[in-house]
Amino acid sequence: METVFTPFASLGGGLLIGLGAVLLMLGLGRIFGATGILSGAVLVENRQEMSWRIAVILGMILAPVLIFAVTGAMPALTVPVSPMMIVIGGVIVGFGASLGSGCTSGHGVCGLSRLSIRSLVAVPTFMATAAITVFVIRHVFGG
Repeated sequence: METVFTPFASLGGGLLIGLGAVLLMLGLGRIFGATGILSGAVLVENRQEMSWRIAVILGMILAPVLIFAVTGAMPALTVPVSPMMIVIGGVIVGFGASLGSGCTSGHGVCGLSRLSIRSLVAVPTFMATAAITVFVIRHVFGG
């Protein structure tokens, strides 16, 4: 299994995520964490915050449409696992984000920039877990 590195697309995506996080902090004083934004919209923590939460979620969903409008092609996407594995992975990620008091975007982008101790512990834990998981899947199970 080969992983394709896309430096320009990755840089652009990172810049846009950072810009979104800064604008959300400056405009509303809120921290950008995708899982927290989604859970706040689904579980309706605060009705006054629904409009910006829905706007962020729609932006994430509609971004490929914007890419199509600009480039004339949808982003290439291949998912080498079954839909059931995607659902199981989503539940595990949701549980992990809840257990870790935030998701990778909240801790990695916003928490580290604010020098949060919790994020300084969480991000290396995420990274180590990801590295171990990839190693086990590729070299132990041969996937």
